Amino acid sequence: MLKPLFEPCIPTHGNKVPNGADWIHEIKHDGYRLIIQREGKRVRLYTRNGNDWSDRYPMITEAALRNRVSWFVIDGEAVLLGVDGRSDFNGLHSRKHNEKVQFYAFDVLSLEGEDLRPFPLHIRKVKLARLLARRVHGIFLSDFEQGEIGPDLFRQACMMGLEGMVSKRRDRPYRGGRSPHWIKVKNRTHHSIDRVKEAFS
Repeated sequence: MLKPLFEPCIPTHGNKVPNGADWIHEIKHDGYRLIIQREGKRVRLYTRNGNDWSDRYPMITEAALRNRVSWFVIDGEAVLLGVDGRSDFNGLHSRKHNEKVQFYAFDVLSLEGEDLRPFPLHIRKVKLARLLARRVHGIFLSDFEQGEIGPDLFRQACMMGLEGMVSKRRDRPYRGGRSPHWIKVKNRTHHSIDRVKEAFS
């Protein structure tokens, strides 16, 4: 099995959402982390642990192939949306709805052969938005906010029953492995907390 060339950046768990001007805040979707690598007419989907899921989610693969750019690497979350518009992890995990799984992209690591990881996050966000400017069903640009709105946005996410938030320093490059510049704060009432408890019980 071919191993991915791009190791994912992993957020550090936190108890408090940063509120400084240098932070970008993203809603955490309850799904599977994936890195999409497109090379011409070939698309690979890699999990956080390097497993090749290229044949699992056809909607994501087809959306990547419909993009006008033929060489890119994007980072994001594979999500199954329920009837209420929120992510349905149990349905995703069941693998009964693989054909309906979509991708929320939050970073671009490479574009037309250029390694973008050394660039600061806010520059990568601009390049990602341009890459996904023509909306194609199956891959979506993940929304984000910036600055001191973070704690208020987190409270709203919790009220809506969402999993939580990931806050990232806007001026930092992308580096594989655990990063102190990506902070994940979870909604303590979200059912994903129970999955974590079960995993360590």
